[in-house]
Amino acid sequence: MWWFGEGLSDKNSLRLFFFCRHVRCLIIFSLCLGLSCLSGFFHMKNKNYSISKSPEELLIPAMPCHAKTNVMFLKTHKTASSTVLNIMFRFAERYNLTVALPADQLFHLGYPRTFLAHFVEGFEAIGQNYNIMCNHLRFNPLEVKKVMAANTFYFSILRNPIPLLESSYIYYKNNVPAFRSSKNVNEFLASPTKYYHPADYRESIYARNIMWFDFGYDNNAEDDTKYTQAVLEEIEQNFHLILIADYFDESMILLKHALCWDLDDVIYFKLNSRSQDTVQTLTPESEEQIKAWCSLDWKLYLHFNQSFWRRIEETIGLEVLAKEVGHLRTRQKELMETCLSEQEAVRKDHIKNKGLLPFQSGAANILGYNLKQDLDNRTLRMCQKMVMPELQYTSYLYTVQHPHKKRKELGLPLLWTSLQEKMALPVPN
Repeated sequence: MWWFGEGLSDKNSLRLFFFCRHVRCLIIFSLCLGLSCLSGFFHMKNKNYSISKSPEELLIPAMPCHAKTNVMFLKTHKTASSTVLNIMFRFAERYNLTVALPADQLFHLGYPRTFLAHFVEGFEAIGQNYNIMCNHLRFNPLEVKKVMAANTFYFSILRNPIPLLESSYIYYKNNVPAFRSSKNVNEFLASPTKYYHPADYRESIYARNIMWFDFGYDNNAEDDTKYTQAVLEEIEQNFHLILIADYFDESMILLKHALCWDLDDVIYFKLNSRSQDTVQTLTPESEEQIKAWCSLDWKLYLHFNQSFWRRIEETIGLEVLAKEVGHLRTRQKELMETCLSEQEAVRKDHIKNKGLLPFQSGAANILGYNLKQDLDNRTLRMCQKMVMPELQYTSYLYTVQHPHKKRKELGLPLLWTSLQEKMALPVPN
């Protein structure tokens, strides 16, 4: 220890050396810590410090997402759901996925009965190996889970009950006793209990709280706050996403992000729409009456309309949403110019290819499309599937997936022979 001086060689001097050294280190450490805290304090004060991320940062995924291919869509009534079904069918074909189709000659999965797994064609043999489910059914989660994989993405779509009931009235005019015995929708709504009888179970469901019924609940239940809240919470648990038909383009962008699909996967032509001259104008009194008469649907819609916009703000953001909706509409316009001879839907009596004639119901005039005549085979097939009505597409997929079963009878001309259908199967991407 020569550098302390020649007289500091005993044990006490050595202890003093180490003590001084430790004190110096402690002082230096304390000064550094203090400066660091002061720096952080002034940094927070001067920059109005916040830990939240910018919308751009939130949109950057932590890791690349992969397209979801196990998807269940609860197809509700009169909610633009036929257009969504067409999107789902085309996606299934693009990736060579298996669709849970209705058994035998049915075009729905047991509706209006509560869904059971054996309503699906081939369930006994295929089991829990279906990828896509999207035909009409009355939701029954335990039975659906027997058919769909554990990692299935569940979503559905709702519509404002006011225009929905008017649409139902026209579409089911000849089927629902409550509609059939009233002159028009306003007369029905002026005194709905005069025409509506809950005992007409299968025929009356379209006249009151039809969306509530589709989700598996009693459409004639009392509008009790505790009950409705419990149902809303259960739907939130069973479904990953609820879309809103009144904002269909925005819904498609949200769906695209949720499923990690491409823009072309959610491009669509509007299907199963009706001519404007069949729309009946609701009086202000009728509109208010619908909110009371279909109060369960009204609460359902209000609740999930709020969650829809909250989901957009928390994930995509309104600015990005508007930009992507613009891209969707531009792409849609491009495809309409490519595929359609009139660039729009036409009345049923103007549809040239009767194989593309949509099912007609009630007092509605369901519109369809005419395709251009000079399309190459690949483009023609793509365009045909974009405009193919629900029943024809279901029948076509059924024949492709179950070639040894009897084709579903439509009473309409066939677009393709069975051989052509087999040849049309896409190569998996």
